[in-house]
Amino acid sequence: PLTIVYEDEDILVVNKPADMPVHPSLGNYTNTLANGVAAYLETKGESCPFRCINRLDRDTSGALILAKNALSAAILSVQMRNRQISRTYLAVVEGIPRQSGTISAPISRAADSVIERRIDFENGESAITHYQLLEVKNNHSLLEIHLETGRTHQIRVHMASTGHPLAGDAVYGPKNCIKSLNGQCLHAKELGFVHPRTGEWMQFDSPLPPYFTEFLTRLRKEHRA
Repeated sequence: PLTIVYEDEDILVVNKPADMPVHPSLGNYTNTLANGVAAYLETKGESCPFRCINRLDRDTSGALILAKNALSAAILSVQMRNRQISRTYLAVVEGIPRQSGTISAPISRAADSVIERRIDFENGESAITHYQLLEVKNNHSLLEIHLETGRTHQIRVHMASTGHPLAGDAVYGPKNCIKSLNGQCLHAKELGFVHPRTGEWMQFDSPLPPYFTEFLTRLRKEHRA
């Protein structure tokens, strides 16, 4: 089942849950967003290639844009390349970072892993992350994050490199960090772009998944206690 945020003849905006890959891959043949979108469109008698404009990691939830035709895909891809698509993330990290900051550190694939990324100043691709501290509770921090670039695992790698890994991140966080969580606390909260046909500015807000809000509530209660 998909959560459709917005749809017209050109675009589809969906709220992707955590633990759902965007594309099929080895071991993930039917449990992906691409499968879900194909099934959804089939029920409407529609069919089109899967054109995902902004991608999210498997364990990251939130708003995604899909183009339903080649023209929309081309226009939105240019916006993405020119950094004209606004993306705002919310994340809970361990510890207390500075009030705000910019992390500029290139990222590359780790040599011994097909999944893991790492900071690599010699061979990595440029990656820039901006963050703002919103709230501190029980030695965890709620951050608002904006990306200038969109590298795989960018937010996760950058925050871990500062000593503040994401809560629930099984790859870059402490090995026991997922025991008290049902998912990773990283969510694509807001998404803004110019509609490829009308030229209208479109802004969408994606609600936090239940496990994320429950974790925040627990942190606040523990802080008061």
